[in-house]
Amino acid sequence: MNYQQLLQEAQALAIKENKEESAAILLLEHLCDLKSNELYLKIHHPVSKELYHQFYELYHRYIYENEPIQYIVGSSCFYGYNFKVNAHVLIPRFETEELVENILYRYDKYFKGQQVDVCDLATGSGCIAIALALEEKNMNVIATDISSKALEIARENSKELGADVQFLEGDMLEPVLQRKFDIFVSNPPYIPEEEEVISLVKDNEPNLALFGGKDGMKFYRIILSGLQPLLKEKALICFEHGFDKKEEMLSLAKTYFPDAKVEVLKDMEGKDRMTFIYVGEFHE
Repeated sequence: MNYQQLLQEAQALAIKENKEESAAILLLEHLCDLKSNELYLKIHHPVSKELYHQFYELYHRYIYENEPIQYIVGSSCFYGYNFKVNAHVLIPRFETEELVENILYRYDKYFKGQQVDVCDLATGSGCIAIALALEEKNMNVIATDISSKALEIARENSKELGADVQFLEGDMLEPVLQRKFDIFVSNPPYIPEEEEVISLVKDNEPNLALFGGKDGMKFYRIILSGLQPLLKEKALICFEHGFDKKEEMLSLAKTYFPDAKVEVLKDMEGKDRMTFIYVGEFHE
């Protein structure tokens, strides 16, 4: 059996069991320590018996024990960087890469290379804060989380990737109440408590980082209600949120920042996924 045949066999099993086919590629790349293009070059090479058995020992945990493949391999790619993940942090999502990209674009447009102070609330694995710090050296980034276990992972990721990020433990704004920032960003827990969530997510990823009160808006209220004293004269507030929360986000933004410009952006699937609030003087 060669690599191609192993993947075809594993992907057929995934389809049969209603799982993601891509998990087989992620696992094989991990076990062989190969990037996608390197695996492609070996696609017709024979697979050793040892690798075959090792692959299926782990793959069956994903297929039959409902364990996320990212937790099995211990990492997840985000914005081109490899982040350590485990059961104490959410697995970074593709939609959140779009949030980072849009923040960087708006930094270039409105802050034009200036030094800025950035705060990432509910950082989890640290993926947003670390990606921003690595992509833009003029961002001085602080990140907070209520979970000490999550912050352990975030600090490991920051050290491994060579990012200069300060991590503080505490509930949302509490660790930064004596500071002021140019940019606030958060992808807080936003799934409504009663909403049905697939078992792969609900049974594995930390519920503390998933659920945002009865309507999914709890943490946006907490953040926006306390944010005004922590902002510089010109400041940008950036959120990821549920795709069906556009009107709620607009209403909250206007409640706490009635004079601010508010922009809701769609993700690549055409869903309303990000809200940006522009406080102070922003010129096109």
